[in-house]
Amino acid sequence: MAVPENVSRYECFYMAKLAQQANRFKDTVNFMEKLIIGSTSSSSGSELTIEERNLLSTATKKVIDSLRAAWQALSSTEQNHNNHVALVTDYKSKIESELSHIYNRVLNLLEKHLLVMGAHVA
Repeated sequence: MAVPENVSRYECFYMAKLAQQANRFKDTVNFMEKLIIGSTSSSSGSELTIEERNLLSTATKKVIDSLRAAWQALSSTEQNHNNHVALVTDYKSKIESELSHIYNRVLNLLEKHLLVMGAHVA
């Protein structure tokens, strides 16, 4: 889900909590990413609250756990279905790409935004 441009920090956090309640963890990560990027680009940027950090952490973990479970299921399938190995391997590749994408997003948030936030506050 694309996050609208002009959304306040409060609205991003509210929408992230709402997405979490709906078990839409990718959306939760998207809203938290918007909150973080918006907070570091504004002149009044501040550190994440404990609740905001926990929300980001939980949502990211849920997204990664889901992708890892899918990858593991496909690995089992790959071993048991010799006649469709290429199809399973391609699909596993797609999931690996999604995992890589989420890892890179989180690392980018840490390196370019969250560590910077902490440095300004300290």
